[in-house]
Amino acid sequence: MDRGRKRTEAGDQMPADKRACSSSEFRPGSSSFQSAAAAAASSSEPADCDMESSSSGRSDRAGDSAYGSCDSDDEPDHARGGFDDPSRCGASKAKFQRIFASLEDDAGPGAQVAALTELCEVLSFCMEDSLGYFPIETSVPVLVRLAGHETSPDVMLLAIRALTYLCDVMPRSADALVRHGALPVLCGKLLAIEYLDVAEQCLQALEKISRKQPVPCLQAGAIMAVLSFIGFFSTSIQRVALSTVANICKKLPSDCSSLVMESVPTLCNLLQYEDRKLVETVATCLIRIAESFSHSPELLDELCKHGVIHKSLHLIAVDGRMSPSQSTYTGLISLLTKLASSSLVAVRTLFELNISSTLRSILMASDLSHGTPYSPFEDVQSNQVHEVLKLLNQLIPPMARDVEDIQVVLAKEKILMDQPSFLHQFSMDILPVSIQVVNSGANLFISYVCISIINNIVYFSTPEMLMDLLKVTNISSFLAGLLARKDHHVLISTLKTVEILMQKLPDVFLSSFVKEGVIYAIDSLLMQENCSQSAQQSSHMQHSDNQMATRDISRCLCYAFDPSRALSSEMKTCKLGKDTALTLARHIKTAYFPSEAVNSEIGLTEILQKLKTFCAVLNDNVDRSATKDGHAQNEEYLSHILDQVMRELYGGETMSTFEFIESGIVRSLVRYLSNGKYLQGTLYDGDLSNHFLAVLRRFQTFAGISLSKMNQGWENMLLTLLVRKLQNALSSFDSFPVISSHVSKPRNIFADIPFRRTTMHPCLKVHFVREEGETALNDYDNVLNVEPSSSLDTIEGYLWPKVSAKNNEHQVESAGKDTVGAGDIASGSTHAEGRNPEEIVAKTLREPSFSSLSEGLASQEGQSLSADLSPRQRDLVAVTTSNLSSLAERQAESRMGSASPSNGCAEPKLSFCFEGKQLDRSITLYQAILQEQLSVEPDVIVGPKFWNGIYNVTYKRAEPKSIDSQMSYDPSLFWNKIGFSWQERSFFTSMVQAELPCKLDKSNPSYDILFMLKILEGLNRVSFHLLSDERNHAFAEGRIDSFDDLNVIMSSVPQAEFMSSKLTDKLEQQMRDPLALNSGSMPLWCSQLMAACPFLFSFEARWKYFHLTAFGCSTTQLNQIQHLNSSDTNYVIERRLHSGSFSRKKFKVNRNDILGSAAKMMELHARSKAVIEVEYNEEVGTGLGPTMEFYTLVSHEFQKVGLGMWRGDLGLHAGSGEVVEFGFVPAPFGLFPRPWSAENSVSNGIQFPEVIKKFSLLGQLVAKAIKDGRILDIPFSKAFYKVILEQELGIYDIQSFDPELGGTLQEFQALVNRKRFLESISKENCKCASDLYYRNTRIEDLCLDFTLPGYSDYELTSESNSKMVNISNLEDYVALVVDATIKSGISRQVEAFKSGFNEVFPLRTLQIFTEDELERLLCGERDTWDFTELVDHIKFDHGYTASSPPVVNLLEIIQEFECDQRRAFLQFVTGAPRLPPGGLAALNPKLTVVRKHCCQDADMALPSVMTCANYLKLPPYSSKERMRQRMLYAITEGQGSFHLS
Repeated sequence: MDRGRKRTEAGDQMPADKRACSSSEFRPGSSSFQSAAAAAASSSEPADCDMESSSSGRSDRAGDSAYGSCDSDDEPDHARGGFDDPSRCGASKAKFQRIFASLEDDAGPGAQVAALTELCEVLSFCMEDSLGYFPIETSVPVLVRLAGHETSPDVMLLAIRALTYLCDVMPRSADALVRHGALPVLCGKLLAIEYLDVAEQCLQALEKISRKQPVPCLQAGAIMAVLSFIGFFSTSIQRVALSTVANICKKLPSDCSSLVMESVPTLCNLLQYEDRKLVETVATCLIRIAESFSHSPELLDELCKHGVIHKSLHLIAVDGRMSPSQSTYTGLISLLTKLASSSLVAVRTLFELNISSTLRSILMASDLSHGTPYSPFEDVQSNQVHEVLKLLNQLIPPMARDVEDIQVVLAKEKILMDQPSFLHQFSMDILPVSIQVVNSGANLFISYVCISIINNIVYFSTPEMLMDLLKVTNISSFLAGLLARKDHHVLISTLKTVEILMQKLPDVFLSSFVKEGVIYAIDSLLMQENCSQSAQQSSHMQHSDNQMATRDISRCLCYAFDPSRALSSEMKTCKLGKDTALTLARHIKTAYFPSEAVNSEIGLTEILQKLKTFCAVLNDNVDRSATKDGHAQNEEYLSHILDQVMRELYGGETMSTFEFIESGIVRSLVRYLSNGKYLQGTLYDGDLSNHFLAVLRRFQTFAGISLSKMNQGWENMLLTLLVRKLQNALSSFDSFPVISSHVSKPRNIFADIPFRRTTMHPCLKVHFVREEGETALNDYDNVLNVEPSSSLDTIEGYLWPKVSAKNNEHQVESAGKDTVGAGDIASGSTHAEGRNPEEIVAKTLREPSFSSLSEGLASQEGQSLSADLSPRQRDLVAVTTSNLSSLAERQAESRMGSASPSNGCAEPKLSFCFEGKQLDRSITLYQAILQEQLSVEPDVIVGPKFWNGIYNVTYKRAEPKSIDSQMSYDPSLFWNKIGFSWQERSFFTSMVQAELPCKLDKSNPSYDILFMLKILEGLNRVSFHLLSDERNHAFAEGRIDSFDDLNVIMSSVPQAEFMSSKLTDKLEQQMRDPLALNSGSMPLWCSQLMAACPFLFSFEARWKYFHLTAFGCSTTQLNQIQHLNSSDTNYVIERRLHSGSFSRKKFKVNRNDILGSAAKMMELHARSKAVIEVEYNEEVGTGLGPTMEFYTLVSHEFQKVGLGMWRGDLGLHAGSGEVVEFGFVPAPFGLFPRPWSAENSVSNGIQFPEVIKKFSLLGQLVAKAIKDGRILDIPFSKAFYKVILEQELGIYDIQSFDPELGGTLQEFQALVNRKRFLESISKENCKCASDLYYRNTRIEDLCLDFTLPGYSDYELTSESNSKMVNISNLEDYVALVVDATIKSGISRQVEAFKSGFNEVFPLRTLQIFTEDELERLLCGERDTWDFTELVDHIKFDHGYTASSPPVVNLLEIIQEFECDQRRAFLQFVTGAPRLPPGGLAALNPKLTVVRKHCCQDADMALPSVMTCANYLKLPPYSSKERMRQRMLYAITEGQGSFHLS
């Protein structure tokens, strides 16, 4: 919606092609005509890569099939169907005959102009089905003749315009134009331009004709005709010309190559233009030309000599100013691939231009390890990577000599041999990034292609080149990781690489292979004969016996480089033999690794032996620490050993990942930290206090060692080094597979569970069988369709009424009633139809027998619900079941919520087993079946076979839960009264319980690493608290004398260090899987790792996972769409937003009562799944802009003084009890709840119940903003974000929102600790009084009473008000102040906030984020912008380019803005003062700047915006200073309403 009340524009003029012409307009260079032509061509901008356009502003609403052959002149009227209705557009046979009679030569120019004007008017307002009679065969020759009329430019222009309109309204008429010689006439006018307006109209006509007749256009020389003088035309007309060329290049006959090749130099020059759409059209032309001539190396060579490669590389450079669309970008890389496949000139040119550096930048920018932020369209990114790898494969010839085109391969090899520098540079660029791509967790196909390229690089490299490569990458460690994979294609390619390296540099790589574990991996491969054989059989089955696999996988990896994509290649058998990998491994072992060189003892490196020794000593002492008498002495010895182990990480010699894993250091550390209880099951030890104290003591010791060297920066801390070692070790394991689902074309499937409805995603076919020996339950024989997301609680809710014995008799009775009900519905009786359908549905849904009724309507085998009904009956049933779905969904969700263990204490009634194993109720049935299949076949594919199989699941009565002796802790152990609660720290609880807080398989090789990473991440989080506590105790013991030394300044390890790139990419891949998008069903490891170790995943990946699991598919897509920044997806976005897949509700807001409107909105829509859109009373604006502004305004309302919500609310201290009602609460460190005493319900006129209501409303709005993807402008403190995330606050958190109070309380606490320490060492209490002074002052002299500082009406204790604080009761005072500030004083407000929040969605789902990430999620970004970022992420259009002077001035002004000015600019353009998560790149729609046409002086105009489209209309100001003045005026005065501009 346009924003800005003081801006008016002239109405749009009628396009030139709709107005009568005068000869005065028809002169070259006429500015009036150029603007009119630009307007006429504005609608001709290409909508897709086909570049089809329409000069008359209409779209081709029908394809070729809609048109028959041309009408014959003497065809009877009745044969033309509806074309003879003259009233439809005023075109009758007589009218056309009169018009064409006036076009005869003897009619004169004046009559011809009038007749042509009338003809154009008729054609411009008709479509073919309403045109009526039109004599194509007789009219076209006349119009062609007049188009060549040299004496009258008016006649020429109008005749060509009539031809253009004719092609537009009747595309089939293009054939007649070709037959009657229109093409030579049109091309002639373009090759000898006399009148610019005539030439422009010729371009419009040729573009129309080229859509239907591309080959005749080519043969007539249309390409060179439209390109010869293209520089003379405006941008919009240039787009039309290039669209014509693109249409012609769709079909290029091989015998017309010369007609195309002469245009290539011109096309290459056009690639340098600034207009993005024009450049993309040129790229499309070149891509199509290369595709058409790919069979001819000579033609490809000629293309290269014309400069195609140079210009294409300039476009695909990552740092280039022009950023084409993803499809064009990928197409250009594909163009280079086609050239390199057959043209040696192309190969040499690409090497000379250092193509490897460009491709390396592309692969690194693709950022496979982190995924593309905020984009669900990752397939585009994946295709781009595929094209890059295909190009790399064409540049480096394969080792194999059994390939086709062997001569080309040998010629490419000769180029590399003749120019070793080419191969050296290629290797140095590509090999490291290929290793990075594979290690990032790329899918199997990409990994295999990268490994093959590495194999070829190693094969052709000289020993000297390999030595240089060793300096930039650790190829030995990479190969060791590959040898742990199961795919035999990857294994064989890896073993070949090992063999080549041993042939070329045996001495260098022998020691390296020992250190990195390559030899160990080969030995493991050979030792596990049985496992290897079964893996080979499984792999062989994928390509032979198991036909499902061949259908699900696109092709065997043997054909990864096969250029053909035909279906026949998918069924090809694997070229590799069953035992090829084992045979090759034995050969390498025998030939290159003799047994004496790799003996199990001799082969160990020195550092590995040292680590093993240390770990053995550490383990022994941990085991005997519980029984040894000298416990304290043993702990000191353990600390010494631990210090030596940790220092080894910091030693001079580099420790390999293999050595780190094989040494057992991780297992030793976790056993030490868990007091030897690691992996010993549930702890039932009665002396849990001692166990806890031992764990705490060891953790503090470990923390002291890990955080050492802090003064040298976080990079040098042992904690950082250990984290990096663990991350490398975690990446070396491939424990968490990405499960691909391959589903055929989506179709409607009727699901039984969780509720009966039609779904588009596949369902599990499950046969529930009563367990043998179970007599208390009935049999259930039906095979049910179960949705993958169904939990066991949901299944039990459906199954229990049908199998429980006590309900059997009732079921029989209700079945009879249901039959009647079904019959009533099926018969479509008048009585049933006469009633309100909603009432029928609701009543049916309330009936206990609803499930049986629905079951009676469906067949036993899940066939169509209404297969045997009449059409009328089927319609009624369809309506009924549709309504049942919408109503049943809500009831089923409520039932699921009530049945969920997390939501209640209901005992399960049924126990389920699959394959003899009892199923865990915390996972879905789909996850259980998938987990079972993964244990049998690690490379399982969720394809047709998976969905078509019937799974037998047994059920029996659930046994009542036995009350186990769970671990119970004394809270005093975890809470030192004013410290912080260890019990609330999940990592510390894991240490005490000696296991992760999830049901991840403990035999998983990654379990130890994950456990250790969780401890380290928790340690990093609490490092500030730990160091503060340590300083506090140092002060108590006299090691620190000054209170100022209590302050801790430290830099913790960045969260990015704890993120696993490989796991992040795997999760990204899994979430892109169609099944995950459709149903949210993912493998078990996704939820397990997210629950236990969310820090392993990037913020972007967790953001997507959160939306996918918390809100489901549709909301996920909506929120992801809001963060897209690719212009390619604009059409997709609009289509999705308007397709009705996203429910939207509009709400009218009173701008004068924002909080009241917000309360009404939440009362109506808090629980609604619909996205709320705001419109203001008496304003025309609606949509994204007003909605974003509403959330900004309501954010500001909550910050106003006088609400009684926040600390520092000066409105509560107005002196006379009067509440100040203006201004914002000053919160330089963020907002934190104001403490309220339980005894006081009123304070300075503020009612506490009103405060509670506002916190509840705030919780609802925060949750709704997150759910709908809106941005709030409210500065919560970090401590309040911790409260939202349900984290425990302690004394050290107070300093984050009130530094003065927090610092004073810490100093008081240090004084209390000193008093306690002095009393412990001196029983006689003979201490120096000055030691307990506070900054040389006695505590009594501070005159403190037991009221909360800053809140005189908040009494801390019920005792006498006259009680003063002294050194004896100082500890109680500090404890009470801390409690009132962050606990009891704010508990009711916090609970109200949580209650309101949970009405929208569960607050606990946010706990996968940190407090900093939650602020980013809720309030967006506050980054500054540099010039490059602005150019990359702002779109310039409609008269502006990135180099236009007004645009350059605008970007400089934006950079120079102050913070407040930048916020005002963002709110003016987008409706919100902050950018969404991801910054300017994530803004959707993309910020667009266009030229604003002003009727008068541009310097007097103001910029205006459409906030719904993030669209800035900027006048072309004469100077930068004038632009700054008008812009600042607009962004300050143009706020506060939405009107048309």
